[in-house]
Amino acid sequence: MRLDGKTAIVTGGGSGFGAGIAHRFAAEGARVMVVDINADAAKAVAEEVGGIAQPTDVADGTSVAAMAQAASHAWGRVDILVNNAGVTHLPALMEEVTEADFDRVFNVNCKSIYLTAREIVPLMKQSGGGAIVNMASTAGVSPRPRLNWYNASKGWVITATRAMAIELAPFGIRVNALNPVAGETPLLKSFMGEDTPETRTRFLSTIPMGRFSTPEDLANAALFLASDEASLITGVAMEVDGGRCI
Repeated sequence: MRLDGKTAIVTGGGSGFGAGIAHRFAAEGARVMVVDINADAAKAVAEEVGGIAQPTDVADGTSVAAMAQAASHAWGRVDILVNNAGVTHLPALMEEVTEADFDRVFNVNCKSIYLTAREIVPLMKQSGGGAIVNMASTAGVSPRPRLNWYNASKGWVITATRAMAIELAPFGIRVNALNPVAGETPLLKSFMGEDTPETRTRFLSTIPMGRFSTPEDLANAALFLASDEASLITGVAMEVDGGRCI
């Protein structure tokens, strides 16, 4: 029960890594708000973990403000924020990615972190501390061709994490990031371009430990960074990648 009595918001919690994190946090005693643009998915996971479902577009300021207000009304404080929501563009030459796809990637992957910080950081300051975990990617450390703007967005997340950490440290708020390798989530097909045995074999050959990341892998890492066990850890981008970035 490492999060006993804690409150936690998990964005993109309706599937993939976010759902895994929501389940693990709840099992460790946290009260969880499952945030997702897909209202049905948020509701399903929230019911499974005994939490709160909050349909939210994390790229929209009004929607994020409503999310924060709902959390404040329900709990009076927010102890943990996991910025997990993310999207990618399909593999393409950098000059061929559409402006609409570029905007979507940066709005969901980057602007959302600004928006949640704008709403949640004041609540954490009021309560004397908190923990924020941002979902970055190995793509922000070791970029691959044809995912250029996704790579860049995740590099932004890593830099933003470090900048947030240094500014918020005096307030008792820790900010860390996770760098997963591609995992068994709804985004896997988009990363690879197509999901075939051949593309899986080719991708897995770049991971020394020979497997994709799982929601459980990321949930375990997020649990550690969000818990008091990591009380002196801030500004870290932890790779959960089976050696991909070595």
